[in-house]
Amino acid sequence: MNQTRVFLIFAWLMVATLLWMEWGKEKAAPATPTLQPAAAAPQATGAPPAAGAIPSATPLAGAPAATQSAANAAPAVTVTTDVFKIGMDGGALHVADLLKYPTTADEKSPPVRLLDTAPATYFAVNSGWVDQRNNAVRSVFVPEGGKTEFALARGERKLQVPFVWNGPNGVSVRRVYTFTRGQYTIDVRDEVANAGSAPWQGYVFRQIERVPRALVRSGPTSAEQYSFQGAAWFDAQDKYSRRKYEDFVDDPLQKTVTGGWLGMLQHHYFAAWIPQQDQASRFDLSTPNGRYAIQSTGPSFTVAPGGKASTQARLWVGPKLVNQIQAQNVPGLDRAVDYSRFSLMATIAGWLFWVLEKLHGIFGNWGWSIVGLVVLIKLLMYPLSAAQYKSMAKMRRFQPRIAQLKERYGEDKQKFQMAMMELYKKEKINPVGGCLPIFLQMPVFLALYWMLSESVELRHAPWIGWIHDLTARDPYFILPAINLAVMWATQKLTPVTPGMDPMQQKMMQWMPVVFGVMFALFPAGLVLYWCTNGALGLLQQWWMTKRYGEPPPKPGTVTT
Repeated sequence: MNQTRVFLIFAWLMVATLLWMEWGKEKAAPATPTLQPAAAAPQATGAPPAAGAIPSATPLAGAPAATQSAANAAPAVTVTTDVFKIGMDGGALHVADLLKYPTTADEKSPPVRLLDTAPATYFAVNSGWVDQRNNAVRSVFVPEGGKTEFALARGERKLQVPFVWNGPNGVSVRRVYTFTRGQYTIDVRDEVANAGSAPWQGYVFRQIERVPRALVRSGPTSAEQYSFQGAAWFDAQDKYSRRKYEDFVDDPLQKTVTGGWLGMLQHHYFAAWIPQQDQASRFDLSTPNGRYAIQSTGPSFTVAPGGKASTQARLWVGPKLVNQIQAQNVPGLDRAVDYSRFSLMATIAGWLFWVLEKLHGIFGNWGWSIVGLVVLIKLLMYPLSAAQYKSMAKMRRFQPRIAQLKERYGEDKQKFQMAMMELYKKEKINPVGGCLPIFLQMPVFLALYWMLSESVELRHAPWIGWIHDLTARDPYFILPAINLAVMWATQKLTPVTPGMDPMQQKMMQWMPVVFGVMFALFPAGLVLYWCTNGALGLLQQWWMTKRYGEPPPKPGTVTT
């Protein structure tokens, strides 16, 4: 395989991939789900479930109706921390503004509103209890002490927001939301106390419900439209799984999971429930009220008279910050940063981000960190690329002799190929030396695209001058123009493959233009990577050509 064909294959595969992804986006718009009424509360089935058991009843399709109506009547509570401004009641978070993430790069832009009650952007998380003995009773939480305004004071690390439900027969549930400074996880602890004279049976449910968000389509390579949108979950058996909205009905979910997590993902942000890791629950997907929901149901508890039982969970509402996610020590939660559905590609992207983050700690700028990443990759691949450029330089040196062989054997291509291979063997030229470095860079390039597109750390991150957002395309197309010039210069240094078809030669001449136009649509950070990589490669190729290319003829020597 020669380098020219490798470049051609790579170029047209990239173009075909972009066209396929664009077509897929048009075909994959989530359909409106068939409306399903909220499931009735499960009927008592005789003996109460044992403590910790998973309810065998039909899963909840949306929050129980009684919980929803009661929640609307409950006093609204506002919670403000250094990262949140939240509107909630005891059973649900209805509004969540992310104070450190403006909607746009404009300094006066309002913060991103992740959770919302507006019909077109509805996104909420809720949790409650269902009494399995008396299915008409649903938990309704009210603020403990009647307080409705909470704020994290300066110097305080944690803020607790307590609610209580007082049910019949002396049963109560006390719920405490704990917010931590600088953190996007919210601890949610429920404690059931039975002051009555009879055992109480019930189970907890936790749910995330939303409508798909309208995607910003800023071009065929817009990162947002290619990022995963839908439900995701993790369990020890099947590991990370995800489901697009359009597959909710045709590919349902109902499985018992111990620990794990479940959530709704979108570009840069997500919301997820992380149940108590030593308790089991059933994970389900549903489409209630024209929305999409993922929920965990259970475990069940039987609380004896005078007894107590508790369960706790963590709720993530916020950006996909790698370090904070990893600090949760929850298996598989790092996959919420959905670089790719393919584990290998996601792993490579994770490694690249790890290196990039370390470089950011040195440079303090994500753009220069990308440049540093290119340098490290080039150093790592230097032995391969050096062999590639050395081989190309020798091929350039022996172009006249190859032309003589072609003229000698005329149309006898078999003899010409045999003679040319003999020349390669004699002069120790490896005609396929350029293939391996290119193929090794393909997964790195694709993984870097997903990493740059998905990493919220780089959102609105500037580089220099005109580049104010490395995850958006270059507004003035300066980097793509530089990249085009670098590719053109590289092409001029690359020897023409012997016997190349004239049509292939014309295609190769247009290759810098094709790539230049294509890269004009990519995020600036990706173009910066490719431009730096190409510039370093051009410098290395020029040096190798100068060192191993055709030496100057000696005085009095007649060249043929």
